[in-house]
Amino acid sequence: MLFNSLEFLVFFPIVIALYFALPHRFRWVMLLLASYYFYMCWNYTYVVLIVSTTVINYIAGIGIARSRSSFVRTFYLVMGLVTSLGILFFYKYFNFFGGSINSLFAHFNIFYRVPAYNVLLPVGISFYTFQTLSYTIDVYKNQKTPEYHFGIFALYVSFFPQLVAGPIERSTNLLPQFFEKHKFNYARIRDGIYIMVWGFFKKVVIADRLSEYVNLVYGDPTGYGSMQLLMGTVFFAIQIYCDFSGYSDIAIGTAKIMGFSLMKNFNRPYFARSIGEFWHRWHISLSTWFRDYLYIPLGGNRVVKARWYFNLFITFLISGLWHGANWTFVIWGALHGFYMIFAIWTGKIRKALNDRIGISKLPGLEHFIQVIITILLSWFAWIFFRANSLQDAFLIIERICKFTPGSDLNLFYFSSDFYVALSTLVLLFIIELFEERYGLWEKLQKSPKTFKWILLILVILSIFILGKWEDIDFLYFQF
Repeated sequence: MLFNSLEFLVFFPIVIALYFALPHRFRWVMLLLASYYFYMCWNYTYVVLIVSTTVINYIAGIGIARSRSSFVRTFYLVMGLVTSLGILFFYKYFNFFGGSINSLFAHFNIFYRVPAYNVLLPVGISFYTFQTLSYTIDVYKNQKTPEYHFGIFALYVSFFPQLVAGPIERSTNLLPQFFEKHKFNYARIRDGIYIMVWGFFKKVVIADRLSEYVNLVYGDPTGYGSMQLLMGTVFFAIQIYCDFSGYSDIAIGTAKIMGFSLMKNFNRPYFARSIGEFWHRWHISLSTWFRDYLYIPLGGNRVVKARWYFNLFITFLISGLWHGANWTFVIWGALHGFYMIFAIWTGKIRKALNDRIGISKLPGLEHFIQVIITILLSWFAWIFFRANSLQDAFLIIERICKFTPGSDLNLFYFSSDFYVALSTLVLLFIIELFEERYGLWEKLQKSPKTFKWILLILVILSIFILGKWEDIDFLYFQF
């Protein structure tokens, strides 16, 4: 079931009505059933996987907490990690690594083939796997007491607003909220609706319109020239932001209406002044997950510089692989790792250069240059993220750099959808700029009720008039 579907527009009001109508002690049952139904709308057979992951980590958490033996505690931890990651590996990465090994063998004329399995990637498996792993690791590190209520734990793993594309919630934040009694609150529900509506606007009005041009250009880059490929790359950078942050907004708003608080997942990343800051603003739930459960355990920056560089690089490399079973994602992650290491390595040199030429004395100009450089670096990396293969990615880069002429896909003779997309892009930039500089959301909350309702109605009308209602998947569903 997609958020941007008629089914969800029927499903969600029913869930909300039942949630507030039922006594508190029965709400978890209804939410659990609704969450499983929500997930099973894609493929009902794969509910077995999420139930298996839930059972394994539930047992692991209790086993870790009840044992005083470090060996037994480690056994339960390893059981949870190996089993959960094993399921993820088989469904998401087995064919990728098998195909890579087969190619390597063929290069050396070794006639052995790793078998391939025709399996469908379960929606959201990377998200709920990481969510359950964080719980088991937190219990092992004595940062979280185990959850003995199996139904509540199952709801934590499968909570439908953020089940298939995050935010990746921590058990310390979300689990206790299922025990709280949430009363009907007009102000909270109103704010949740605002957040949902803005998420829908970014998804169906901006992202889905841009996707038509992006899919056309990246689907066959051999037929297009520099300007078309460059525009397709810029459009994809905006599309993936609006698509994924739109999903997160809908998830956060949906949960907020019921009284649950999910973590903020995006914070205007294209206003970041460095790649490091970009990752403090982009997919925050994932970047903090890798920080807490991979980067810091590897030693973080509390080691010699060479090891620090290694920790950074391997973290971003694995982050790239998390996004998809393709070498394009690995290169994308490696690029961001290289960006981070290069920024640290050249930090003093760049500061001295800025001081020498006087840019440091012009903070506004320095800020602007840093933002532009960060945008260019991140948008360049998106080429690998979106390209269907490494060959396509290198072809796109080559054609952009050589200013290669292409087909007659003239941007100024594109359909009206194109102009709508451009107009909404300008609107998005203005809104995000005002939010970045003046805190637009807080000012909106303090504005008169009449103004807020008029604005809400106008945005909803624009969604229905300008939106692409074609059940277009969210991009991060494939991860």
